[in-house]
Amino acid sequence: MTVLVALVANLIIALAKALGGLFAGSPALLSEAAHSVADSLNEVFLLAALRRSRRPADARHPFGYGKERFFWSLLAAVGIFVMGGCFSFFQGVEALRSGADEELSGYVAGLIVLGVSFVAEGVSLLRALHQVRRQGGGLGALRDPALRTVVAEDGTAVLGVTLAAIGMALHMVTGQVVWEASASLAIGALLVFVAYRLGREARDQLIGEAADPQTGARIRALLDAQPEIDSVEALFTMKTGLDSALVAARVDLMPGLDSERVEEVAVRIKRSISGMVPEAKQIFLDVTDRHAGEAAESPAATGERGGA
Repeated sequence: MTVLVALVANLIIALAKALGGLFAGSPALLSEAAHSVADSLNEVFLLAALRRSRRPADARHPFGYGKERFFWSLLAAVGIFVMGGCFSFFQGVEALRSGADEELSGYVAGLIVLGVSFVAEGVSLLRALHQVRRQGGGLGALRDPALRTVVAEDGTAVLGVTLAAIGMALHMVTGQVVWEASASLAIGALLVFVAYRLGREARDQLIGEAADPQTGARIRALLDAQPEIDSVEALFTMKTGLDSALVAARVDLMPGLDSERVEEVAVRIKRSISGMVPEAKQIFLDVTDRHAGEAAESPAATGERGGA
């Protein structure tokens, strides 16, 4: 619903800004129109991400399709950069190069469009922030790339509309197009920065980001507390979706456990991890042996955990 609200708002605003920008000959308003077009396309990307990421795992994708959200969010960041940031820079440079004359009616029409856009973007932003609060608030709620992108887009849109209005007002008062061109360049810089941040976060999640440090620490503490585990040689976690993660651990077991006992221990540990970390959908335990020299220094051999 949050994405749909943002999509409808951006489509209406993009049309209004484009018509107002052409009528007024305003580079800042045309830059904002490009910004809204980019946001509209991005909402389509996010809707595709929400739908495709819910598909169940299959033989071709055994870990599911959760990373679809990260991929489409990366495309949304590219869209903000190309369609919004680059076009805004172009409009600003073109205005500085050729100048731009506007009539009073053009200024009035442009400012009215920007005022309506500010209200619409503000409503969409409030809806997104309400969704953030419903999901717990803070950075944890923004781990959803779709919600994170909508919040970033709407927040940037509100700031961009404000910059465009200030630039147009100063142009009207002073007659100097440099103010409106500067607003267009500032909007471009803002969009490029937001696109970079969103793209970097989507990239980290797409290439295999580990679960948060607190989750990793809880899993390691659980493994260390198991009496059958001598030591935890390695622990790996990776997010495979918004609410799913892979956990793999390489552990050295106490000496003297037969195969049936090892199987029972493995099943119990996996169930314990699943109960403590519900997002751990895939859990793998690799039982490994240390070299003789290393084994002599292990907690079991030295008696630190009950003796060998």
